[in-house]
Order: sequence, then C-alpha cells, then structure tokens
Amino acid sequence: MSFSGKIAIAGVHEYESRWAPDKTSFQIMGECARDALADAGLGLSDVDGLFCATMTMGAMGPVQLAEYLNLKPRYLDGSNIGGSSFVSHVAHAAGAIHAGLCDVGLILYGSTAASDAMAIGTGNSSGKDPSAAFVTPYGATLVSSYAMVAQRYMHEYGVTSEQLADIAVSTRHHASLNPHAKMRNPITREDVLESRVIADPLHLLDCCIISDGGGAVVVTSLERAKDLRQKPVLVRGTGEAVAHREIGAPDLTTIAAKQSGEQAFAMAGLTPADMDLATIYDSFTITVLATLENLGFCKKGEGGAFVENGGIGLGGRLPVNPDGGGLSSNHSGMRGIFLVIEAVRQLRGGLGARQVEGASLAVAHGTGGMLGQMHSGATLVLSNS
Repeated sequence: MSFSGKIAIAGVHEYESRWAPDKTSFQIMGECARDALADAGLGLSDVDGLFCATMTMGAMGPVQLAEYLNLKPRYLDGSNIGGSSFVSHVAHAAGAIHAGLCDVGLILYGSTAASDAMAIGTGNSSGKDPSAAFVTPYGATLVSSYAMVAQRYMHEYGVTSEQLADIAVSTRHHASLNPHAKMRNPITREDVLESRVIADPLHLLDCCIISDGGGAVVVTSLERAKDLRQKPVLVRGTGEAVAHREIGAPDLTTIAAKQSGEQAFAMAGLTPADMDLATIYDSFTITVLATLENLGFCKKGEGGAFVENGGIGLGGRLPVNPDGGGLSSNHSGMRGIFLVIEAVRQLRGGLGARQVEGASLAVAHGTGGMLGQMHSGATLVLSNS
C-alpha cells in the first residue's frame, strides 16, 4: 500500500554559515538537528529513526552519530548513494514510518568541505575502483565526465555554451535574493563564457562552488504532523534509480532521473506540468539541463531552449533552485538535503523576493556520483495540501 499523502515533512533547518572552520561535521549536524526539531515543535526524545550520510562517514557513522546525539533510535539508515542520499532518505523514512518501524525520522548532513580544503571532483579513483579500470588510465575526473555529457548534448542536440551559461545566470540571480548564499553578485552570460575553461566545454561558472554546510529534515506521519508547529508538507511521490555503463555503450543523455522521476510522478498521480517549481542537483549546469529533460519537463533535445533567457528563473516557465543552488548558494560535497529543505520552504511560503508565488507543488531531484559513468537518482514530489 502506498504511503503517498500519508507522510509529512514537519521540520527543516539549513546551516546558515558557508564557512565553519571551528566546527566538525557532527557539531553541524547536532545544531541542525536541534533547530529542525524546534521548527517542528519536537525534541530529541521524540526521534526514533535516524538517517544520515556524509563525505567521510564510514559504516559505523550512524551509530557514532546516535551516540553523539545521545539517541537510541529503533530504526537506523546510513545508506549512502552520493549527493542524492538525503532525497532517498525521505523516501526511506516515509516507508519506515508507514510500516510502523519508527514514528519520527531525523535526516542529517554536515560537512566542512571548504574549511578542510577538500578538492571535490578533481581526482579519480586511483585504481581502487575496478569498474573505473577503463577510464582512470586516461585521467578521467568527475568534472571531465560531466564535460563529456555536455559535449554529447552539443553534438547530438545543438545545445550551446550560451544556453548552459543562462542556467548559471538564473541561479546566481536567485542567490542574490538569498542572504545566506555564498555567491551573491549578479553575473551575465558573458561572465560565464569568459570564465576559465575547467573541462571543455564547462567553464568555471558552470561548476558548483565548495562550501561548508549542513541540514536536517524531520519526517513523520501526516496525522502526527497536523498537531505540530508547522503546516505539514506532504510526501506525494518518491522514486530511486541508478544509471551506469551498462556493460556497453549507454546513451549519455539518458540519466537516472528518467526512471526515478517516472516512479515519483506515478506514485503522486501527477505530472511534470503540475509542478510549480523544481529543486534540482546542480553540480554543473549540464546536470540541470539533463535532469529537466529526463524528468519530463521538456522533450529530449529541447532542454537548451527550455533554460535559456531566464526560462528557469523566478517568473519563468519553471523556477529552478530559488535558493541559488549548488552553483551559487552552497555545495558542501553532497547537496541533496538542501533540495528538500528549499522545496519545503517554498511550499510553506513567506520567502520574500525569492518566493515562487502560489507554490503548492514541487519536485526535488538529487543526483549522486557522476553523469557519464555511474550515478544514482532520487526524486520527491511534495505538496502543501
């Protein structure tokens, strides 16, 4: 039996600082847990389900975090599928609550990627990953893998660097309206195109920033959420998927979002056309374009036209990442939790200049791993009624 419409997000909190050299990831998670639970009107004693992942957390991470928080939950989930983990954790929490395995799920993430000078996306597997044996010898890195996908889009569909640049421009405008965003100065298409090339055709401003950060999400039943502090945001649909090399020659323009998105929209009984906004993992500008197509917001090959000239800006055909996204607001290594937090905030309303007017339905989609090689996808469809 589906849990669609029976589970709610009752509390959220985003760590406001983008630079926290005096904190550990556990300290950031602890502060976020406190504030998200306060947002919901709950306390640590109410939590009986703990969900977490970090860039450095090992197999015992959830147990160590439980000790740090002085929790003894009856349900633990430390599954890590990359940056999409926390989007999938919402689905896992919903399933666990619906099955009676826990009542209140707390999802946590914390990172000091910037203050630790973590070089995200620049290295390779150094031979440790057997599945990378055919790419590592050629110096392939995370950013070069995304550049390969961008090159394929340009070759097959005529996507241009100008269209990709417009994604960065729209996102930066959103960040300029967010007082906590790391990069708030407006940029132009020309600024993006004139920034140095990192991996052809991706320029510096096509790439996400690196920051410290963290967040927390509180999930419970709709029945319980109705009595809490905030108006519940309902989980309408969820989906998870994986894409890989398929032991052959996969289509680089088909990503995991196609499968996970179809699952989520089907569960919700809704379509992409019903959505008022989207929060999408934006490790690079090409990630946004590919995700929009694969989620069904436009047809294959039409993503360039969809995003250009403010198409995904506030007031555009589909506002995407109104917080400024990973391109301009924050990206602390794994960004999925911030997609959920921003979607919830938009559906609650009251965000001032960056509020999507009349928002009642939102989709959040996380990507983990590397487009062009192997990656995960997790999709949520949320509503405020």
